[in-house]
Formats: sequence, structure tokens, C-alpha cells
Amino acid sequence: MNKTVLITGSTSGIGLAIATRFAKEGYDIMFHGLESNGDAIAKDIGAKHKVKVAFSKANLLKPDAVEGLIAETIATFGALHVLVNNAGIQFVSPIEDFPNVKYENIIAINMNAVFYASKAAWKQMKQQKFGRIINISSVHGLRASEFKSAYVTAKHGVIGMTKVLALEGAPFNITCNAICPGYVKTPLVEGQIKDQAKAHKMTEEEVVEKVMLVKQAVKEFVPVEAIADMAVLLAKDSSTTITGTSFALDGGWSAQ
Repeated sequence: MNKTVLITGSTSGIGLAIATRFAKEGYDIMFHGLESNGDAIAKDIGAKHKVKVAFSKANLLKPDAVEGLIAETIATFGALHVLVNNAGIQFVSPIEDFPNVKYENIIAINMNAVFYASKAAWKQMKQQKFGRIINISSVHGLRASEFKSAYVTAKHGVIGMTKVLALEGAPFNITCNAICPGYVKTPLVEGQIKDQAKAHKMTEEEVVEKVMLVKQAVKEFVPVEAIADMAVLLAKDSSTTITGTSFALDGGWSAQ
């Protein structure tokens, strides 16, 4: 029987790359996202790699919707072996201008949904004596940048949660790790470039060169393939002792 993976935010960007990689490895996949063609994206990947797929548009701002997503996954596939908490949103602004609703939504989706999904999956993972929780945090879970008070707060929180779940899951063969990418050229980052240009009063090209990649030793966007490869590694049966760790895939940013 194929193992089952649920990946939030998996119809675009990093999440889609992770989903595609898991499909290549033969995992059945619960896709999740807001794209209007999300169901078609899921079915195309399922058909190409001959794996079972499903798709959900669950609103991660709502705890009961997150819990429902986990329940739907288990009902559809009969199990849930790997949970990849990937979905995220961003907003860039000086703190004095930061809208409260933007702050609350970023905390809700980028951090609180990780808690609700992991909590909801826990019973199933304990019962089957196997679970792999992979949290897509960020280099901003390890470092800080101006104008990102909500995002940095949420991503630091995810790393703290990762450590706690690793300790609680150890007796049950449930591991929990975080992947902390630097800048990846995704639709989310494309939006950040525009926001940063406005905040810094720069051109978009100047933002990439002087704001985004300036802190990375390797002056390149992180390839999504590297993140997907790491996720698959952490999901393996043999990765039982890899837990509670935050893996920086950030071009050397956090080494400085």
C-alpha cells in the first residue's frame, strides 16, 4: 500500500514542487490550495505518476476547516503518514502601518494552522506507529528582516513548535522537522519583491540584488527541487532519528 502525504498549499510554488516529488516516489497525495484549477492540477500529477490524489480548498484561517482537512484525508486514503505544513502568506510593512487583520491572518495560516493540523493528525499517526511532520518554516524562522513582523514571528513560532512535537512524538515513531528556505522564486516571493520595492522605494531589480539576496553567501534563489528532495528524505522510514531539527536551505544566510 502506498503511503499518504497531505501537503498544504500544494497547487503552486514550493508546495507543488514537493507534491510532484512525492508523486514520483509513489505516494498518494491530498493536494490543498486556493487555485481555481487545483483539482485539475492534482489529477494531472496523479495520472502522470499513477498515484491516487484528492484536492481540498479548506480555509486554513478556520481551525475547524483545518481539522476537517485532516479528517477528509484519512477518510479518503485510509491513513495519513506524512503531513507537510507548507501553506503560507506574506505582507510587508513597517510596524506602525501594519494592518491588524494582516498580522492576524499571517499568524493564523503560517503558524496556527500548523498546530491545528498536527494536533488533528496526531491520533492517526500514533495509532499506526508512524508519522512524519515536515514544517516549511523559513530562514526568517532563524533570522529577522525589517518590515516582516508577522511573518518572522510566525516562522520562529513554527520552529519552536517543531521542537516540542519532536519530543512528544519520539515514543511513537513520529518525527517533526522544519525546512528553512531562503528566497525561492515563487508567486509568494514575486509578491514580496513588489511589496519590498514599495517599502524601500527601490526598483524590483534593486530589491532582488540589494535586499533579498544580499544576505545569502550564494547569490541565487534557492531551487524548489532542493526543498522537495529534503522533504522526501525526512519522510523516509529510515529517518526515525532525524527529528526536532531545522534545516537551513538558505544559500548560507544563517551561517553568517
